[in-house]
Order: sequence, then C-alpha cells, then structure tokens
Amino acid sequence: MDPIISVRDLKKTYIMGSTIVNALQSITLDIHRNEFVALMGPSGSGKSTLMNLIGCLDTPTSGEYILNGQNVSTLDDNDLAEVRNKEIGFVFQTFNLLPRLSALENVALPLVYAGMSKSLRLERAEEVLEAVGLTDRMDHKPNELSGGQRQRVAIARALVNNPSIILADEPTGNLDTKTSLEIMDIFERIYAQGNTIILVTHEPDISEQARRIVRLRDGLIESDVLNERYVGATS
Repeated sequence: MDPIISVRDLKKTYIMGSTIVNALQSITLDIHRNEFVALMGPSGSGKSTLMNLIGCLDTPTSGEYILNGQNVSTLDDNDLAEVRNKEIGFVFQTFNLLPRLSALENVALPLVYAGMSKSLRLERAEEVLEAVGLTDRMDHKPNELSGGQRQRVAIARALVNNPSIILADEPTGNLDTKTSLEIMDIFERIYAQGNTIILVTHEPDISEQARRIVRLRDGLIESDVLNERYVGATS
C-alpha cells in the first residue's frame, strides 16, 4: 500500500540576513495510513519545520513531498490552503480557538470553507463534540472552558472535516498531567478508529503513546523506531 505521506530528500533553508540556516538538511520518510507517529527532538532539531512542511503550512527549499498521492511540494499558497483544509486536521498547543464563537461554532468553522450548508455544519460539529465528551459544553465560549475542554474543542475541530491526517503540535504542552492523560486517551481512540496521527512533542511520556518514534537532530533523522511497548500487540 502506498504511504499517505512520502517525503524524499526534503530540505529547508532560511536566509536570515547574511546567515544561512539549514533547518532541514535531508529528510526521507514514509508514513502509512493508520500510523501513530511521534516526532521528537531538542529545540532546533527541525521537528517544527518538518511539521510545518507536512502540514502544508510551508514549502520545502528542495525535495519532494507526496501527500495522499498528490505532489504538494511545488503548490502555491492557495492550492496549499485547499489541501490543508481537505487533508489535515491541526491541534495546537495554544488551542487557536476564536474567543467570540461558541465551542460548536469553532468546530463548525472549517466546514464553512468546505461549502457545507449551515444546518449540516452544525450537525457534524455536534457529532464530533459528542465524540470528545463535550455535549454539555457546546454553547460555551472558550473563556468559559478549562484548558482540557478547550483542547477537546480543538481536537473536535481537527476531526470535523474527516481529514487524512491529524497533526498535533505539543497538544499537551499547556495542560497538567491528569488532563494530558485524558487528552492522550482521546488521541488513542481516534487512532483506534483508523486515523493517522502525527504528534510533535518533546515529552518522552507523551511520545510513549505513539506506535513509532522518529527523532530528529540538526535537521536530520537520528532514529526511526517502533515503540517496543506495542510491538507484537494489536492496536
């Protein structure tokens, strides 16, 4: 089966004044459908740059990126935005919710860009909020929710379009230990339903939830291993 993500010799260079920064030196990586992958590495390792490229938030300086059969490495900003909305659900450390909208309206927002009618948008948003255990908080605004509840709203928003990939950037970074475990349980359920999850984290205990751990250092892949906890176990 073809990988859902295939990157070949991906490089990303930033020019900052007279300094050239090689954020990614050469990354070759395949991720298949229904994998749960953690991207790890110290600050400056290139994991955030790689996440931005995989998430179609940026384009590589050179190399090839095939996402779900489409070469996205040479697309312009408008085409990238379309691919993002269709293929990728994002979950960020800072939640990125709109403060004036209710939880339901925040979750329904990506469906506006998909051209879905209002009644269908709200119906679908209710479904995913129910799936993350927030049926009784749908009409609350973000400032009326706890950090864990806000992250659940963000996860529901990421799921609402039925994306090919869920891309989570330090999703537990602003949460206490108990809430972090609850959020990771939700990711576990999403994975069990057949979704592909890419988790960017610097926390070893969070990465342990993933089935595969890719470590970066100095813009290169340092190691790419299956998580021994799950080898031989059924997902």
